[in-house]
Amino acid sequence: MSKQAGVKVQDHYSSDDIATRILAALRSAQGDDAGPVTPEVLAPLDHFHGRGVKATHEMVAHLRPEPGDRLLDLGGGIGGPARWIAARFGCHVTSLDLTPEFCRAAEELNAATGLSDCVGVVEGSATDLPFSEAAFDRVYSQNVAMNIEYKRRFYAEVFCVLRPGGVFAFSQYGAGPCGEPHYPLPWAAGPATSFLSSTEETRADVTAAGFDLVKFLDRTQEILPDLRENRRRLQEQGLPPLGLQTLMGEGIRDLQINVVRSAEEGRLTIIEALVRKPA
Repeated sequence: MSKQAGVKVQDHYSSDDIATRILAALRSAQGDDAGPVTPEVLAPLDHFHGRGVKATHEMVAHLRPEPGDRLLDLGGGIGGPARWIAARFGCHVTSLDLTPEFCRAAEELNAATGLSDCVGVVEGSATDLPFSEAAFDRVYSQNVAMNIEYKRRFYAEVFCVLRPGGVFAFSQYGAGPCGEPHYPLPWAAGPATSFLSSTEETRADVTAAGFDLVKFLDRTQEILPDLRENRRRLQEQGLPPLGLQTLMGEGIRDLQINVVRSAEEGRLTIIEALVRKPA
């Protein structure tokens, strides 16, 4: 649900022929040196958060997947982190997303990388998960909760599908103390589909679901230098040859700059956590 009738979260992300555009951009950049399509070479195009594969590295450092683990990527987008983790760690990753076009693109890119057997794709809602109880060893989400209105339902659903002793790692933007952020943003054109919780509210919602906190961090000041450096590159050099504009259009430049401005002004926080379901 959204704050404004008729406005849907998935409308912000929908577009046609996503996988075709991404593979064409990759071939164009590689030229005569084109090699196999791998999660590593796709990384500039399919890790849909401003800090790219670096943020996925940090997520994995918390998550610590092991070969044979069953992982769930909530709000997996077009499947970049899921493919990267499955290939690197020998896991099976299920990527769930609400946007049909993202799911179709994820399936096509799984096939292009030869990872269809290792990465599953499910179209569905993170507040009504279509999985059995204790189906996963580890769950993660990256910059997803900002599009979810009913946070406690979201965390309760994760708790249900995670095995006892399993962990859930997440990173997301939260509400800052200085008012609404500057829109549009990468996850929302305006406040109708942006649902931000403060650090304190997030901590309360997670513990209310039954999780034990392992790590719970406000990383805003730590990550701001990365965001500022990204803004500098965008302002001085423009968009890179391979980047999220292939997925979201060239307007992504201004959306990313709005993130930096909002974080600098205390309108956004950056929350990261690792929580555990009691054994």
